Amino acid sequence: MPRVRDPAREARDRLLRLEQRAKAREEGQAVAEGVAETVALSRARGSAIEAPAAGPGRGAYRRQEGLAWLARKGRITAAARAAGERYGWAYRRAKLEGSIRSTLDVRPGGGFAGAPPLEAVLAHGEGTELARRKLAQFRARLLRQPDLVAACDLICGEEKTPREATGDEREALRLEAVLKVALDILAGEEGR
Repeated sequence: MPRVRDPAREARDRLLRLEQRAKAREEGQAVAEGVAETVALSRARGSAIEAPAAGPGRGAYRRQEGLAWLARKGRITAAARAAGERYGWAYRRAKLEGSIRSTLDVRPGGGFAGAPPLEAVLAHGEGTELARRKLAQFRARLLRQPDLVAACDLICGEEKTPREATGDEREALRLEAVLKVALDILAGEEGR
């Protein structure tokens, strides 16, 4: 039996599809405005935000960490960036708190349910201790100067831009200058 056309139903379906498209466009516009506002606020706080490529399937905005931003602007050398990345790795790893979980759920045969194997706990602890020693060595190269260490901690370790770390343009320039000295010291020591 041939299908009978129902013009009223077709009109309702078409109207429903148009309403769904309009709603999707409105939601997309609201999301785009929210993202633009968030990016603008982050930039106002000093974060370096990399915009997505133009065109369809644009991708996402990405926050740049301080060393990458300084290198992209040509304000630090590749050797200084590498020294800063090594410092940052040691800082972040040493800052990790022990993630050994506690539980009262005992496993049959001994041990605790959900607990990592002893080898993993020991490896984690050894890696963290190595990072602490490396960080202490880096700070000793900087003669434990508070300004040099603080600049490296903020930019290399916390991965902030100078403006983001200080909130003030003048202080950001001072922090950047101090960081350059610290990174030159660390990069120069690596070459020896």
